[in-house]
Amino acid sequence: MTQVETAEAGQNGAVDTGATHTGTTDTGATDPGAPGTGADRPRSRRWAPLTALSRPGPWRRGRVLAALALVLGLLMLLHAQITDRRGIGSLVETFLPWFGLFVPVLLAAALWRRSASAVIALLVPAVTWLSLFGGLLGDKSHQAGDLTVVSHNVGAENPDPAGTARDLAASGADVLAIEEISSQARGTYEKELATAYPHHTVQGTVGLWSKRPLSEIRTVDVAMQGMAGPLAEHLTAEERKATPRALRATVATDRGPLAVYVAHLGSVRVNPGSGFATGQRDAGARSLAKTLAAERNERVVLLGDLNGTLDDRAFDGVTAQLDSAQEKAGDGFGFSWPAKFPMARIDQILVRGVEPASSWVLPATGSDHLPVAAGLDW
Repeated sequence: MTQVETAEAGQNGAVDTGATHTGTTDTGATDPGAPGTGADRPRSRRWAPLTALSRPGPWRRGRVLAALALVLGLLMLLHAQITDRRGIGSLVETFLPWFGLFVPVLLAAALWRRSASAVIALLVPAVTWLSLFGGLLGDKSHQAGDLTVVSHNVGAENPDPAGTARDLAASGADVLAIEEISSQARGTYEKELATAYPHHTVQGTVGLWSKRPLSEIRTVDVAMQGMAGPLAEHLTAEERKATPRALRATVATDRGPLAVYVAHLGSVRVNPGSGFATGQRDAGARSLAKTLAAERNERVVLLGDLNGTLDDRAFDGVTAQLDSAQEKAGDGFGFSWPAKFPMARIDQILVRGVEPASSWVLPATGSDHLPVAAGLDW
């Protein structure tokens, strides 16, 4: 074989070998079962979340967040078991609905940390909050009702009592309860409300105005051993002890007599020495509960500033006998205090023997409280 033939044979052999190698590569590229190929990628992406959760990382991350979520849930679930020493339990229960705001905050932190354990743990406070307050999220009102009642703490330092009185008269209330009436403003309220309400009574710092006749009027003991708050600044020490803060009257309606209570329970204070001081308020709530238990009229309405929310354990004796108009027929939480940024409903309308048809909060007046209203049916 000549050198030329040898070179040609070598070139042909190289070409054949390359062709064979190329064929092998093509066959591998078209194999759908080969690992790492394009055909396998959609299946990998499909199972990626489960694969990620099967790894220990997402469950080990965010353990502190998971613990905080569980503590938050237990705090809301077992709030009644929190000690009330220095008023801690009452303070927690006053602002209990706001604890739900921590759920989305912790959820955002859990997602940022990619913590599966924290996300799962957040189910505890989320479900607990919904079980406690989920029923308040919708509008349960039906109609105006046969009788409209309004309650308002007008504020002893109200700069415009005449304007407040006109706003209340314009509300269309059949029965109007007013709390924290100062001796200086009493005449103004009586004058401005006289046309709309031919019947009224004022006992101490609380009053009741009605379009229907009133009878069986008397004061009610709410265990006030001395008055505190803005109203007390306008009274002498003897007046503070002797000034009533609650009353009871019978309102004559087309459907029969209605017992109406108006109450302004003791104020609560936060101070470094005694904590959340609720002693007078709690004593008033207990006294009021006893009075309500002795009430013989089957139809009862309690209107007033109770200086506490109905989640507060101090009112268990009252709420065991009366239903909240806001909870049964209201729109949302119905927060009434403070007027500029309402954070709690401490102004209440509670009923027994009548059915709340609607409940709402009226626009602000010159007071630091918002008026609350309800329509009642027989």
